[in-house]
Amino acid sequence: MRGLWFIFGWICVAIGTAGIVLPLVPTVPLLLLAAISFANSSEAAHQWLVTHNLFGPPIQDWRQNGAIRRPAKIMASVAILAAFGISLALGVVWWALLLQAIVLLCVSIFIWSRPEV
Repeated sequence: MRGLWFIFGWICVAIGTAGIVLPLVPTVPLLLLAAISFANSSEAAHQWLVTHNLFGPPIQDWRQNGAIRRPAKIMASVAILAAFGISLALGVVWWALLLQAIVLLCVSIFIWSRPEV
């Protein structure tokens, strides 16, 4: 089972890393999943991830304070608006737009209600 956790952790790191440059791929939630996976499989990989210069700070912010930094909130908001704008531009049916708007609004409220570091 530890091997599966380890593989899943690296998959999350890979997809989360892609999320740094791809606006609709969530980075921090995937890194949090990777941290959980590594905690269940490899202490060395877990320590590498939580102390990494790029990946570590958002994980530590979340673990210590449930916090999201303002730049990450802004980037998430831009991605949310871009996703909804793309749906509008593609002419998605009204009920799907409504459902998407409700979900994205809930996500936005969650993000902006978290404390900042």
